[in-house]
Amino acid sequence: MKIAEKYSHLNGLEFLIVHKSHLWQEICKVIASIDAEKCKTKVSKEKTKRGQLLYSPVEMNNSFKRKLSKLNWTESRVNYWVTKDEKLIRKTLTMSAEKQKKEIEEAGLNPIFSYNQTDFVKDRIAVEVQFGKYFFVTYDLFVKHLAFYVGDKIDVGIEILPMKTFQSQMSSGVSYYEGELYNIIRQGRGVPSVPLVIVGIEP
Repeated sequence: MKIAEKYSHLNGLEFLIVHKSHLWQEICKVIASIDAEKCKTKVSKEKTKRGQLLYSPVEMNNSFKRKLSKLNWTESRVNYWVTKDEKLIRKTLTMSAEKQKKEIEEAGLNPIFSYNQTDFVKDRIAVEVQFGKYFFVTYDLFVKHLAFYVGDKIDVGIEILPMKTFQSQMSSGVSYYEGELYNIIRQGRGVPSVPLVIVGIEP
């Protein structure tokens, strides 16, 4: 595969190139090392594509997982506690999970455990490889990367997506680079408030 396009949000790419260039190079090499044609294994059952051989999101995700894991990119979780009180959430948002729980209990409310999980994190850089439905990308960009950034676990989030020409050879409903680029730009320059690199790939 190859990188066809990339977009730097809040100087995410510039930060990588200056401070973590070795990690950016690792990601570029992993993308280049994956043979997309070997992932073309899914026989479509959809009406408009019935019988066509499509790129398999599962195969592509597994390829990325194998290669990134060998380079010590590992899963990471951010745990936190929530409750029904808006003012209390604002107060506890930046606290550790333990302090959040204690603060909510001391206010006489019920703390509810929650977490965000990212597949690949290394040296404060998070990577999500997304060949899923469109709402998964929205969650990655506006919740997961942001939660890790606010929780001081990462400095930059990277989202890897197929270009539209690539996505058109997959099952219906998969997100694509051009669409998600539009969604980010439509929000304005500062939203989401986390440095990101959106990467569009193709065979």
